Amino acid sequence: MSPVTVSRALAQLAAEGLVVTRPGAGAFRAEPRTRSAAVADTSWQEVALSADSAAELVPRSVDASGVLASLMAPPPGVIEFNGGYLHQSLQPERAMAAALSRAGRRPGAWGRPPMEGLPELREWFARSIGGPGGAVTAAEVLITSGGQSALTTALRALAPPGAPVLVESPTYPGMLAIARAAGLRPVPVPVDADGVRPSLLADAFRATGARVFVCQPLFQNPTGAMLAPDRRGEVLRIAREAGAFVVEDDFARRLVHEDAGPLPRPLAADDPDGVVVHVSSLTKATSPSFRLSALAARGPVLERLRAIQVVDTFFVPRPLQEAALELVGSPAWPRHLRAISAELKTRRDAMTAALRLALPELALPYIPSGGYHLWLRLPDGTGGASQAFGSGGESALTSAALRAGVAIAPGRPYFSAEPPAGHVRLSFAAVAGVGEIAEGVRRLRAACDEVL
Repeated sequence: MSPVTVSRALAQLAAEGLVVTRPGAGAFRAEPRTRSAAVADTSWQEVALSADSAAELVPRSVDASGVLASLMAPPPGVIEFNGGYLHQSLQPERAMAAALSRAGRRPGAWGRPPMEGLPELREWFARSIGGPGGAVTAAEVLITSGGQSALTTALRALAPPGAPVLVESPTYPGMLAIARAAGLRPVPVPVDADGVRPSLLADAFRATGARVFVCQPLFQNPTGAMLAPDRRGEVLRIAREAGAFVVEDDFARRLVHEDAGPLPRPLAADDPDGVVVHVSSLTKATSPSFRLSALAARGPVLERLRAIQVVDTFFVPRPLQEAALELVGSPAWPRHLRAISAELKTRRDAMTAALRLALPELALPYIPSGGYHLWLRLPDGTGGASQAFGSGGESALTSAALRAGVAIAPGRPYFSAEPPAGHVRLSFAAVAGVGEIAEGVRRLRAACDEVL
């Protein structure tokens, strides 16, 4: 065995408590662990954690099931149609490794960074959000630890516990989990193929008195929809008249497909009045471990965002910020974006074609031009063969699919209220390639046959 293999084996054994390593002496068998005869009693925590729930408008319990569905790796041999990140083969591993290596050698790379983030990185995000015209400045950008952290900071800054927050329906389960964990009350506003419906958004603001609306105008998760040009100004106008903020989660801008055409600018680029709080991340286009994003805002809210972030995390580690600068400034970065743009289109087309051929009963109302997933509607439970897709049909199909060797995401966690129908979300980014897509759809067909 090579020295690297021996070193890793010893590290694993040490982590398990089986050996003890002593520098300069060697590795030795650890003393057997003594187990305590007493069994701990943690039942008191049930009372402590729920003691105040009767006085709260929203329960304090945190439901992470919708988030875990896309974070947990499936068992070996199971095709990952429920993933939320690029497959390892699509990640720019060499470019990231080279960027991290160069960053580690920069003078002061391991020192304390500015609380708001490195000025050069804030400037890069400002240009990517507002365009070359300077609609967003570096002074209006904060560097954060990934999009989830940025959304958490934004919701905590903009709404007090117990307050309503308007959300798209369906929407990203991780955002719903953030809102509920912060004691907020998510109120759904339906979306269609052109994004959120402005008339219903206005109605929701009037009915609830909400001061926050969270949306994904570009390649919405899970529907893949883009906010139509004639609705963009309407959304901002409605929020401005309601005295409310729009949290723009621009998570998929760098996951555009090759055939998408020119993309609309972020809402933040067309907002001089500070209505929009913008979230932009590098994670989805790189690696789940490259957790680096930005918050952009204008006006007094920026100081509140900054204060909450400092209290929560102090700052984003400087080596990671330096590595991000090295990565986005290298020739490998645009090459990587072009490569995933072409590959995501290929995978989307392969999955769409396979579904239409093998599973025509699953409706695909919208084919996105960006992002990494498809949103499918299950047949209505009106009797006959489709009866299995009535009550509990999503769960039955999800379980059958896992038994068949393919993991899918049920649609229920994407709704903050009662869903209008059964849905599933299928990702084409977390698999090895088009061959695995074809095999995954074949297994899904077998699962449908089992529950029909």
